Amino acid sequence: MIPFLITFLAGCSTLIGFLFVYLKKDAKKVLVSSLAFASGVMFFISLSDLLPSSFSEIQKTYYAIPALLMCGLFLVVGIIFSMMIDKYLPDNAYQDQKLYRVGMISMIAIMFHNIPEGIATFLTSNHDLKLGITLAIALALHNIPEGISVAVPIYYSTGSKKKAFLYTFVSGMSEFLGAVIASIFLVGFSNCLFMGCLYAIIAGIMLHISLYELLPSSLRYQDYFRTILFFLVGTIFMLISGILLH
Repeated sequence: MIPFLITFLAGCSTLIGFLFVYLKKDAKKVLVSSLAFASGVMFFISLSDLLPSSFSEIQKTYYAIPALLMCGLFLVVGIIFSMMIDKYLPDNAYQDQKLYRVGMISMIAIMFHNIPEGIATFLTSNHDLKLGITLAIALALHNIPEGISVAVPIYYSTGSKKKAFLYTFVSGMSEFLGAVIASIFLVGFSNCLFMGCLYAIIAGIMLHISLYELLPSSLRYQDYFRTILFFLVGTIFMLISGILLH
């Protein structure tokens, strides 16, 4: 029961990102900063966490060169998958259609990202409660900007706090879904190859969102200094979170 609770609370931290929709003093600055910050977060997670984890897991089954090639292959699969989502996501008559699509794609990507996180948190907590709590705290820190990347674009494109909250909640609760999957299928069983390929796919999705969706969406408001600044702040934030995680 405790591993479920720990994973649930870690997922709930995503909702803290929703609170940024209430920062209305200068909506344009909030939007530019939030999008750039979230872009930096996703970029850093992909390169410093997901891809190394992917290579490490695949290498447990294959030698270094085949593992590297598989890692690269599934990274490309993730990028193509994200591009397909972007292409076939239905249009909606919202005041800022592009911004709405950014929020939707971010939500889908974060769901894919949070499920293995939920699996990892549950299995770790089930094995070592103290380590599981430490892991959950670190994950909670980087779930906050992930929540921003969903809530802010959805809110500013639809004008609906309810939609922003709902989409952020769904993306956060996918971490708890990971715990449920782990408890049913994975307790006592772990497939390193599957997890390694999954990490690479998620990295591809997040790199595409960071560099093709979030960053360009921030840059189009032409506040270049703020965009670059908060992109760097996002990467530094995740660097500190990664240090705590390890």
